[in-house]
Amino acid sequence: MNTFTKEERLSGKIFIDKLVQKGKSFNCFPFRIVWLQTPEKKAKGQVVISVPKRLFKRAVDRNRLKRIIREGYRKNKEILYSEVEDKTIHLLVIYTSKTKLESKLLEGNIIEALRLLVKKIKTDRIETSGKPD
Repeated sequence: MNTFTKEERLSGKIFIDKLVQKGKSFNCFPFRIVWLQTPEKKAKGQVVISVPKRLFKRAVDRNRLKRIIREGYRKNKEILYSEVEDKTIHLLVIYTSKTKLESKLLEGNIIEALRLLVKKIKTDRIETSGKPD
């Protein structure tokens, strides 16, 4: 389903702080993705999108970029959801480019980042299942 519900938005200082402190991260230009797998079952994925004020001083520019990123995630979240089983993935998407990219280019970058995230989740699952308890 191509909606972006309230349950799919990660909110709350405690959750975001936990994500930043304990989450794993990688870069996929123009994004830095921080992710954490949790046993919660609210939604398959919960997302926070951040565009730093340091890079874009005008709120109009930051909000536009966040809107484009949110739309790209909304359209392509099935790439991620098809691999998530009974856990929730918390995501922090940070825009790191100093220039404003076009929406089609950003959407392609989001697809690439989600595919890379799926690979990271699979390798993490293999590593954790191989460790003795």
